[in-house]
Amino acid sequence: MPVKNRFAELQSEITEWRRDIHENPEILFETHRTSALVAEKLKEFGCDEIVTGIGRTGVVGVIKGKSDSTGKVIGLRADMDALPILEATGLDYASKTDGAMHACGHDGHTAMLLGAAKYLSETRNFDGTVVVIFQPAEEGGGGGREMCEDGMMDRWNIQEVYGMHNWPGKPVGSFGIRAGAFFAATDQFDITLEGLGGHAAMPQKTVDTTVMAAQAVMALQTIASRNADPVDQVVVSVTSFQTSSNAFNVIPQTVQMKGTVRTMSGEMRDLAEKRINEICAGVAATFGGAADVNYIRGYPAMVNHEEQTEFAADVARKVSGDCEHADLVMGGEDFAFMLEERPGAYILVGNGDTAAVHHPEYNFNDEAIPAGCSWWAEIVEQRMPSTI
Repeated sequence: MPVKNRFAELQSEITEWRRDIHENPEILFETHRTSALVAEKLKEFGCDEIVTGIGRTGVVGVIKGKSDSTGKVIGLRADMDALPILEATGLDYASKTDGAMHACGHDGHTAMLLGAAKYLSETRNFDGTVVVIFQPAEEGGGGGREMCEDGMMDRWNIQEVYGMHNWPGKPVGSFGIRAGAFFAATDQFDITLEGLGGHAAMPQKTVDTTVMAAQAVMALQTIASRNADPVDQVVVSVTSFQTSSNAFNVIPQTVQMKGTVRTMSGEMRDLAEKRINEICAGVAATFGGAADVNYIRGYPAMVNHEEQTEFAADVARKVSGDCEHADLVMGGEDFAFMLEERPGAYILVGNGDTAAVHHPEYNFNDEAIPAGCSWWAEIVEQRMPSTI
């Protein structure tokens, strides 16, 4: 079962949609133009129901099959938002919005799901109902969580849900997936260390927050090296270090540090949060200072369900002949919220030899469109085969 011929026919049209979205990127929940475009296309396709405003600016389309003997409902999800990055591709269809860019391929995800929706609306060669989900604010805003909190899963009785992401470095149109934890939980921390500022020539009269913070940065690395089980994954990265003074001869009163924690299990997530608080308090006390830690939990780990992953991989092999066992990804993905509510799976589709995602020279590879559309369509037609 190779790529569907219909998607080869539609590729140029889908590419036009994709490049239009690319040219007009919108960040987080501000996907007003993109959401309107999606709703307009779904109406053109003849979807049975179109609802906007789910999760603020999300769009849901409902497509009914030729029959519905089992009441099966499958959700297919694509993200729509861009990143606050200045584009450096030099493309004819490069971003027209200064400081915003589709640097993660969500323009491609949206266009491919629109292509699948057009095909499924034309053929309806399945038994049950498809719910196509177009989500805002994947890039840090938690749009997936908000769509779930708006009751999306229960409102349309979604029983399984599937998502996809392009992957630079994988051959175009090939696939990769893994069961269980796949993408990491993404937490962040803000730490303020308080000491006693003063003249740098008289350190004995100060509580030096710079030394205190430097010790804390190094000590935080022991969470991975000495607290974590070596077979469990955890990353603790301090990414910002700012003192309250820029003078060469002043020991600052405070130092502020920011960073991120990435984990694959709830137990490791709890341990990392606990140890960050303990280490910072202990280091600060050692030097006679104080620590204030604000630990902010972000997306949970994205966990693929076993049965749905096996099915998704089988469909991918039939579409492209290739579905590798994917590596763990320490980046985050808020499709995790949907997989917490319903069983499902998330797959990677090859983007070829391109710049990495979140890079100013990245561009979604339009040659991946037929494979991505075919996978989504076959998920539906194989999971809910027509009885007519």
